[in-house]
Amino acid sequence: MNSVEISWFGALCDDDYEQLGVVQPELRSSWEHCLSIVTAAEKSGFDSILLPSGYHLGIDTVSFASSIAPLTSTMKLLVAVRCGEVWVPQLARQLATLNQTLHGRLNINIISSEMPGERLDGPSRYKRTTETMQALRTLMNGDRLDVDGDYLQFHVDAPRICKETSPAPPFYFGGLSDEARETAAQDADVYLMWPDTEDEIARIIADMSRRASRYERTVKFGYRVHVVVRDTESAAYDAAAHLISAVDTQTGDAIRSKSLDSTSVGVRRQAELRQAADGDGFIEDNLWTGIGTARSGCGAAIVGTPAQVATKIRRYQDLGIDAFIFSGYPHRDEAQRFASSVMPLLQHAPLSFS
Repeated sequence: MNSVEISWFGALCDDDYEQLGVVQPELRSSWEHCLSIVTAAEKSGFDSILLPSGYHLGIDTVSFASSIAPLTSTMKLLVAVRCGEVWVPQLARQLATLNQTLHGRLNINIISSEMPGERLDGPSRYKRTTETMQALRTLMNGDRLDVDGDYLQFHVDAPRICKETSPAPPFYFGGLSDEARETAAQDADVYLMWPDTEDEIARIIADMSRRASRYERTVKFGYRVHVVVRDTESAAYDAAAHLISAVDTQTGDAIRSKSLDSTSVGVRRQAELRQAADGDGFIEDNLWTGIGTARSGCGAAIVGTPAQVATKIRRYQDLGIDAFIFSGYPHRDEAQRFASSVMPLLQHAPLSFS
């Protein structure tokens, strides 16, 4: 079986708990705590780590990535940036500088969401995202940018740092709506998915492959999911139940509503999976939706023994998944547990785009 890219999640957005909804000051996002997650992930042998972005929550992604870049040596940083937050030529300059610091170990996660206080419908938001991705790639390839779009109007040469660090790093991007899929088909290198049934994942991969082919492109596929792994199945189920045992409906609703994308098509799909799950929260073998009762976005976890978790991951590989972004609670502890018990059962390596 081919190898896959295995990444962990850096909890920059105040998303680290022992029990969801129970805030512990030492687990809140800070430079020290988030660095400890990054350090643990690199020492554990992960290929990459996602550094997420949230305006209301946690700490700034690019600033954090820049500050910890010299403290890493092997692992790639998947740095999330939100369209509209930063003037695009300056964003290109920032990211190129970061990529130089990392000696080429940068990947970019493009986020398409409204800015705080902003209201854009889906077609408008993804039009801005498409213009941003194309402009950012042009500049980071070291090329002159001439664009007169609906949202971006630039006639500028690429900064010198972009020419020195070209070509542009790979773009990871996700979204379930029709507009999001078209944006990904045109401009993403890796199309990211949140948890879903295996049948639905197969349908999404087939649809995205068809869409990309219309632009004479191919895309790789990534899967973002939580994990709860323990030595026995009963221990894994108990750990999953404990994780959400302190969350009531009101608290869960409040947590989910904090996200800027809390009403997106993808978030609605995660809610549909919870509603369709069995009484214990499982939508299919080893895929548990209970974790979505207390967080927005990615709302399901692979739960089981190391062998069960590895088997589920290999099933996703068979469907066409090329990269995984895992997370678990608390993030540093679960990263080490996953790395020691599951990763030896898998072949993994950073994605190649040559």
